[in-house]
Amino acid sequence: MGGTTKAAAEIEVAGHTVRLTSPDRVIFPERGFTKADVFNYYLAVGDGIMRALRDRPTTLQRFPEGIGGEMFFQKRVPSRGVPPWVRTARISFPSGRTADELCPADLAHVAWAAQMGTVVFHPWPVRAADVDRPDELRVDLDPQPGTDFVDAVAAAGEVRALLDELGATGWPKTSGGRGVHVYLRIQPRWTFVEVRRATIALARELERRRPELVTTAWWKEQRGARVFVDYNQMARDRTIACAYSLRANARATVSTPVTWDELSDVDPDDLHLGSVPARLAERGDPHAGIDDAPWDITPLLEWADRDATGGAGDLPYPPEYPKMPGEPKRVQPSRAKRPTS
Repeated sequence: MGGTTKAAAEIEVAGHTVRLTSPDRVIFPERGFTKADVFNYYLAVGDGIMRALRDRPTTLQRFPEGIGGEMFFQKRVPSRGVPPWVRTARISFPSGRTADELCPADLAHVAWAAQMGTVVFHPWPVRAADVDRPDELRVDLDPQPGTDFVDAVAAAGEVRALLDELGATGWPKTSGGRGVHVYLRIQPRWTFVEVRRATIALARELERRRPELVTTAWWKEQRGARVFVDYNQMARDRTIACAYSLRANARATVSTPVTWDELSDVDPDDLHLGSVPARLAERGDPHAGIDDAPWDITPLLEWADRDATGGAGDLPYPPEYPKMPGEPKRVQPSRAKRPTS
């Protein structure tokens, strides 16, 4: 590209100096959004994204040369060349290995990550104070082929109704694509295994109530044209793009918090880098109260016990996980060997 390259700038963010280099580098080619646009976007949605990221170990999805170029997930903050104020938190993977991940304490951490080419922020559902006990239960409603956003919205409505019965509050957001995420703040008393088990119990209840709409089938060949409740997003080291994170797609969409009342009326493609800051400034953050009343997941664990008694035990983990206690065969049904007679 021709033209003059803009000089680097030093910007004060949350009491720290963050250096922004190559501000005119194009990150979203189809929209023309630059690195400076991404950087300034994250400053503009600072309160919202910090509500989602504060004190959470966070994996960074980086595109140093922009969307369409090299992409990698950074799970380890380098030991050298990092500002002394950058905080990290040590997490452990299912393999037993560990990593010191970025753990945003203030908006400067987000700005520094944006300077490093981060487009998408993937926080763990835990806080640094206890990285082994989630304080966030995430319901990921993933439309399968033959379904779309409208179906995910319908499934989200079923989630809301179920949570109302339980006395729990769900906080919806768009995924930035065709899906819907519903988050619950929970008391950090249970392990990943227990919170995943509670999520499976919730998903199974949804499936019982709306079997034509919702599925818990891990294997794609069994899902059909339904919305998959991806219960494995609550497994250790599985993360979701957070509220107000950009998504790595052509339109530069944003995973955007919405109210329950407006969920059925929004178009995810209209919620993007260029529109969400003004929306947040005008309407405020629909997730502003998310931390107010952490919920006790005991009712869901009781449902899980009920299901187990009825013969519905654990469901498969992702393929990279070690075999887990009580887990069924991790093999695609069509490839499973038939028992010999």
